[in-house]
Amino acid sequence: MIYDDDQPIHPDGLAVRRRRHEHGWSSRDLVEAIASACERATGNRKTITPNLLKAIEEQGESIPYGTLCLIADGLGCDPVDILPVSPPTEGGELIN
Repeated sequence: MIYDDDQPIHPDGLAVRRRRHEHGWSSRDLVEAIASACERATGNRKTITPNLLKAIEEQGESIPYGTLCLIADGLGCDPVDILPVSPPTEGGELIN
């Protein structure tokens, strides 16, 4: 599936939180990791706010695909890893 950077996405908030906890990070630590990863990749320190991170983790807040990619870079994972898994199709296959 191809996404536009501005297309709204509903990430799996629990997957984001689980990966953050696996790193032993607070919300602010992840916000800083996102900024550092973005700076390494582009030279700009772009990040998200702790309030947005909380909304993503607790309420599955809809975010642009570009923001999902920022979060994934900060967590050191693929963006698909923090998207919810779709229910099985009629053939029994899982799709994303």
